Amino acid sequence: MSKFKIEHGASKINLVLLKTNIEDTISQDIDLLSTWSNNDRKYIVNELLRFALTQEEDFLKYKATLTTGTARAVSSVKSTPTPTKSISETTAKPDSSTAHA
Repeated sequence: MSKFKIEHGASKINLVLLKTNIEDTISQDIDLLSTWSNNDRKYIVNELLRFALTQEEDFLKYKATLTTGTARAVSSVKSTPTPTKSISETTAKPDSSTAHA
Protein backbone atom coordinates (compact mmCIF):
# COMPACT_ATOMS: atom_id res chain seq x y z
CA MET A 1 0.00 0.00 0.00
CA SER A 2 1.25 3.50 -0.84
CA LYS A 3 1.91 6.11 1.79
CA PHE A 4 0.30 9.54 1.70
CA LYS A 5 2.81 12.35 2.23
CA ILE A 6 2.33 16.10 2.60
CA GLU A 7 5.24 18.47 2.06
CA HIS A 8 5.45 21.25 4.62
CA GLY A 9 4.88 24.73 3.17
CA ALA A 10 4.44 23.60 -0.46
CA SER A 11 1.06 25.09 -1.37
CA LYS A 12 2.05 27.31 -4.28
CA ILE A 13 0.13 25.78 -7.21
CA ASN A 14 -2.33 26.93 -9.91
CA LEU A 15 -5.93 26.30 -8.90
CA VAL A 16 -9.32 25.84 -10.57
CA LEU A 17 -12.50 26.47 -8.59
CA LEU A 18 -14.37 23.30 -7.55
CA LYS A 19 -17.51 23.86 -5.51
CA THR A 20 -18.60 20.94 -3.38
CA ASN A 21 -19.89 20.03 0.07
CA ILE A 22 -17.98 17.77 2.42
CA GLU A 23 -18.77 16.26 5.80
CA ASP A 24 -18.03 18.39 8.85
CA THR A 25 -15.64 15.83 10.37
CA ILE A 26 -13.63 15.65 7.15
CA SER A 27 -13.48 19.45 7.02
CA GLN A 28 -12.17 19.54 10.58
CA ASP A 29 -9.49 16.97 9.77
CA ILE A 30 -8.46 18.95 6.69
CA ASP A 31 -8.14 22.07 8.83
CA LEU A 32 -6.06 20.17 11.37
CA LEU A 33 -3.81 18.70 8.66
CA SER A 34 -3.46 22.17 7.15
CA THR A 35 -2.34 23.63 10.47
CA TRP A 36 0.00 20.74 11.19
CA SER A 37 1.68 20.88 7.77
CA ASN A 38 1.71 24.68 7.42
CA ASN A 39 -0.16 24.49 4.09
CA ASP A 40 -3.32 26.02 2.68
CA ARG A 41 -6.53 24.01 2.88
CA LYS A 42 -6.71 24.04 -0.93
CA TYR A 43 -3.33 22.39 -1.16
CA ILE A 44 -4.32 19.67 1.32
CA VAL A 45 -7.53 18.91 -0.61
CA ASN A 46 -5.58 18.74 -3.88
CA GLU A 47 -3.00 16.38 -2.42
CA LEU A 48 -5.67 14.13 -0.92
CA LEU A 49 -7.52 13.95 -4.24
CA ARG A 50 -4.30 13.34 -6.17
CA PHE A 51 -3.39 10.52 -3.79
CA ALA A 52 -6.85 8.95 -4.03
CA LEU A 53 -6.82 9.09 -7.83
CA THR A 54 -3.45 7.35 -8.04
CA GLN A 55 -4.70 4.51 -5.85
CA GLU A 56 -7.58 3.47 -8.10
CA GLU A 57 -6.05 1.02 -10.60
CA ASP A 58 -9.15 0.64 -12.78
CA PHE A 59 -9.39 4.41 -13.15
CA LEU A 60 -5.70 4.65 -14.08
CA LYS A 61 -6.17 1.97 -16.76
CA TYR A 62 -9.21 3.82 -18.11
CA LYS A 63 -7.30 7.13 -18.13
CA ALA A 64 -4.40 5.48 -19.99
CA THR A 65 -6.73 4.15 -22.70
CA LEU A 66 -8.20 7.62 -23.16
CA THR A 67 -4.75 9.18 -23.42
CA THR A 68 -3.52 6.69 -26.01
CA GLY A 69 -6.80 6.92 -27.92
CA THR A 70 -6.55 10.71 -28.07
CA ALA A 71 -2.93 10.55 -29.23
CA ARG A 72 -3.91 8.17 -32.03
CA ALA A 73 -6.84 10.37 -33.08
CA VAL A 74 -4.69 13.50 -33.21
CA SER A 75 -1.96 11.82 -35.25
CA SER A 76 -4.48 10.43 -37.74
CA VAL A 77 -6.07 13.83 -38.48
CA LYS A 78 -4.68 15.34 -41.67
CA SER A 79 -3.41 18.87 -41.37
CA THR A 80 -5.38 21.46 -43.29
CA PRO A 81 -3.87 24.74 -44.41
CA THR A 82 -5.05 27.70 -42.35
CA PRO A 83 -6.23 30.75 -44.25
CA THR A 84 -3.98 33.78 -43.93
CA LYS A 85 -5.39 37.10 -42.77
CA SER A 86 -4.63 40.37 -44.46
CA ILE A 87 -2.81 43.02 -42.45
CA SER A 88 -5.98 45.13 -42.14
CA GLU A 89 -7.94 42.20 -40.63
CA THR A 90 -5.19 41.47 -38.12
CA THR A 91 -4.91 45.07 -36.90
CA ALA A 92 -8.68 45.73 -36.86
CA LYS A 93 -9.50 42.95 -34.39
CA PRO A 94 -8.30 43.14 -30.76
CA ASP A 95 -6.25 40.25 -29.45
CA SER A 96 -8.66 37.88 -27.65
CA SER A 97 -5.93 36.61 -25.33
CA THR A 98 -5.65 40.01 -23.64
CA ALA A 99 -9.41 40.51 -23.36
CA HIS A 100 -9.70 37.80 -20.69
CA ALA A 101 -6.86 38.98 -18.47
